[in-house]
Amino acid sequence: MIYILDRTRALVTSASRRLRLAPSLLSADFAELGAAVAAAEAGGADALHLDVMDGHFVPNISFGPALVRAVRSRTKLPLDVHLMIQKPAQYVEAFAAAGGSTLVFHVEADGSPRELIPKIRALGVEVGLAVNPETPLEAAARWLGDLDELLVMSVHPGFSGQSFLTEALPKLRQARAALDTMGSNAELSIDGGVTAETGAEAAAAGASFFVCGNSVFTGGRVESNLAMLRDAVVAGAKRAVR
Repeated sequence: MIYILDRTRALVTSASRRLRLAPSLLSADFAELGAAVAAAEAGGADALHLDVMDGHFVPNISFGPALVRAVRSRTKLPLDVHLMIQKPAQYVEAFAAAGGSTLVFHVEADGSPRELIPKIRALGVEVGLAVNPETPLEAAARWLGDLDELLVMSVHPGFSGQSFLTEALPKLRQARAALDTMGSNAELSIDGGVTAETGAEAAAAGASFFVCGNSVFTGGRVESNLAMLRDAVVAGAKRAVR
């Protein structure tokens, strides 16, 4: 398998799969959010990840459509909007209108993916489905062919700064095998505790899209942190195909 870096610095494989980094703005300094967006873009981020929490599905409250709109006004990067909310069907129109590029909802949330997936796609944005650590991949299996992104949680959702749960790795391997078998180009995402070390392990397990929070924004060294993460996931992906 041949690896090529494209001009956005996303890794491209011979199977047309890219390894992409998406800094999570939940870990940025909210008082300097515009500067954080600019630094991530300057550092070669491939997308930005925005965690939406409602205080019901998870025990925290975070971003709404207004913040997504504000971030969209500062960047042309894709916005990966992670809806950690109990009733996603009520809000997808608002987040699509605010500038979300991909809307990711949870298989554990209220409503049927059978109805919500086409509803999101009809809004002209991509659709993703997230799976919590305690949820087996089988809960999402029937929808894999309809997705642009499958998000495997490697922490319990709701708070930044948690440690990576290694039980996500076999789930990633299972998901990668399933997506490859059906010839899907959907992103296989990992979210939670992604560092250079755990990102490499996730890449070796088949992940292609890496949500990275504290490992990017800690210490204000966004560009060098992103470079370190990118080198790590490239090495991990190469290890997977030896």
